[in-house]
This record gives sequence, C-alpha cells and structure tokens, in this order.
Amino acid sequence: MYCPYCRHPDSRVIDSRAAEDGVTIRRRRSCPACGRRFTTQESVILTVGKRSGVTEPFNRDKIVSRVRRACQGRPVTDDQLAILAQRVEATIRTRGSGEIPSHEVGLAILGPLRELDEVAYLRFASVYRSFQSLADFEEEIAALRAAHGGAGPDPAEPDPVPSSPVPSSPEPPGPGSEEQHEEHDQPAGRWRPESAPLPAAAGTAGSAGRGQSPAGPAGRQHLSAR
Repeated sequence: MYCPYCRHPDSRVIDSRAAEDGVTIRRRRSCPACGRRFTTQESVILTVGKRSGVTEPFNRDKIVSRVRRACQGRPVTDDQLAILAQRVEATIRTRGSGEIPSHEVGLAILGPLRELDEVAYLRFASVYRSFQSLADFEEEIAALRAAHGGAGPDPAEPDPVPSSPVPSSPEPPGPGSEEQHEEHDQPAGRWRPESAPLPAAAGTAGSAGRGQSPAGPAGRQHLSAR
C-alpha cells in the first residue's frame, strides 16, 4: 500500500486488530521511507443488487440517510442511527453472500428500527411495503400490540354496567325507637322536658286563684253548705 504522505510504494504492518465485531480489520502501518505511521481498514466487499440489475458497494451512510427521514421529529440520536446501520450490515454479512438484493436490505432494517422507535418503524414500513389504506396501518399496529403481549381493551365493546347493590330489608323498630326519633326531630337548641307536669284540679286552681287553700273534708262541707 502506498504511503499517504510520501507516496512510497511499500509499507510495513506493525499492528492488526479486529473491529466492529470482526467485520473489519484495522492495521497500523509504518512507511520505511519517511517513517510516518498511518492506519488502514480492511473488510470483505459487499455489493447490493438493485431491481434494475445495477450493483453498487454496500454503504452504511445510505442506510442512515433513509432511516433518518423516518425518524424526523422523533427522539433518535445520530449514535443510535449509526448503531442501527452497523446491526443491519452485520445481519447481511452473516448470510455469507457477497451480493444481496436491495429488498433484503430493507427487511434487515425493519427489525432494529422497530426496537428503536415504533413510530419511525410505521413510517418506514408504510413506504417500504407500500401501504394503500388505513387497514394496512391497523394491521401493522395490531401486530405491534401483539408483540407487546396484549391488544388492550377493545373500544367497540361497551364497559360492563356495575350491578346495583340489593337493598336490605328494614329491621323492625325496637322499644324506645319512636322516642329516639322524636328526640332527633326536635329543633336544635330547644329544651324538651322529660315528662310534662300534670294539670291541677279545677277546684284547687280556683281556690289558689282566690287566695284560699283546700281544707280537706271540712272545707268541702263548708262549700256545700253555701
């Protein structure tokens, strides 16, 4: 490999390390002419075949740019997009093929994108799978709910009407209950005596009114003589 500084046609490898989960190898090289060091990166060439028949090298940046459009307005960072592109490339390379159709690249994007952001996933899937109606969206949303372990309550089903409690039969009033009710019916702040005094006799009341007191049997005889 040519030295990027002095263009010397030869270089010496002084260190090699695997990177990106073994997908690439980084080599540290030294130029024997100028003595400078530089780093190179080696990876297996992977090509993508389009429907038109044209092939092009696989590029992570294209994946990131396609997914970024679907993630517009969503809380997704550039680092997360870079990790997603790395996962997509790792999935494609594990198939052991040097050339892969473009539609398989889209299928490899759907899985990591669904884990990253479901709204962005619906946007990307609606374009990639060419959704034509709301039924396509509803079907995809139902699949997402099923993946979460439940579809949740069905809005078409009405809520169950709670059963009204059965009124209990009234207990028969016990002794003294009427008196208790009467006491409670009295207005607050008004005193009610326990028992009203008995009315006085007519003769006694009349005698008391004239300043006289009853004198027993003798008094009654005196009154009858009058």
